[in-house]
Amino acid sequence: MAYATFTATPYGPALGAEITDIDLTRELSPATIDELRAAFLEFQVLFFRDQDISFDDHERVARLFGPLGEHVGKKTLSKATDNPYVRKFHADENSRKVSGDAWHTDQSCAPIPPLGSMLHVHTVPPNSGGDTLFASMYAAYEALSPRMKTYLDGLTALHDGAPIFGAGTPSAEHPVVVEHPETGRKLLFVNRVFTTKIIGLSDHESRAILNMLFEHCERPEWQIRFRWRANSIAFWDNRCVHHCAIFDYWPNVRSGYRVQIEGTAPPVAAGATPAVAAE
Repeated sequence: MAYATFTATPYGPALGAEITDIDLTRELSPATIDELRAAFLEFQVLFFRDQDISFDDHERVARLFGPLGEHVGKKTLSKATDNPYVRKFHADENSRKVSGDAWHTDQSCAPIPPLGSMLHVHTVPPNSGGDTLFASMYAAYEALSPRMKTYLDGLTALHDGAPIFGAGTPSAEHPVVVEHPETGRKLLFVNRVFTTKIIGLSDHESRAILNMLFEHCERPEWQIRFRWRANSIAFWDNRCVHHCAIFDYWPNVRSGYRVQIEGTAPPVAAGATPAVAAE
C-alpha cells in the first residue's frame, strides 16, 4: 500500500516498516493519522528515527490509537515517572537484568492485554547492542500444518503474571488461536513468559504442546531485528507481535520511555470459547 503523507519502507518480509518524512513533535493532519493507523495494521510494528519527542508528544501520538493504560505489574511501579502513563526503561552498569529479555506479548496475563506499546529510546550504547527482536504471530500461525491449526482452534490457555511481576498480578485465560479485532486475521496467542497451561490437557501434554508452540513462535523466518539509534521509536501491535529485548550492552547505558494503549479482550477464533479471567 502506498502512503501519501509519509514514506513506509518495509523492514522485513513478515512485518515491520520504517516511517520517514514525518515529524511526531508536530500535530498530525487527519490524513496522516488515518494513514498511520492503516500502516500500523499492515506492518504490525512501525519504526521512527530522529524523533526528539517530549512526554506530551509521546502521549499525544499514542492516544491517536486509543486511551492509554497503566502496567499491571506491581514491581514496575518503582520504574514509573511522575506521569502514570509514561514508564521509564533504563539500564546501566548497575543493571543485572532488563525487562523484556525473553520472547513475550506485553502483559498477556491481563484479562484485557494492551493494544500496543510505543517505546522511545533517547540514549543508546555507544557502539552497538540493545537491539529488539520482533516476530509476527500471523506468520507463525499461517505456517502451521492444517491438522495443527484444527487441533489448536478452540483451545484456551492460562496466562499468569505472578512469576514475573509478583503476587497480586492478574492471570487470565485466552484462546490459543485468536482473530485480530481489526484485521480479522488469525494468529497464535501464546508466549513463553506468561503462558503456563493449556486448559483441558494434562500437565505433560500441555508442556509438550506449549514448548512446541514457543519454539515455533520464535523461529527466525517471521522475525526482524531492530537496531536502535538515539531518539528512535518502535510502536508495535501487541495483539499480533512478540518481541524480545537483547541485553548485550552491559555496562553501557540504554534509556528511554514507553507508553501503552489499552486494548480489548482477544477475539475468539472460529470454534473457540470466550476468554475468561482465571480464578
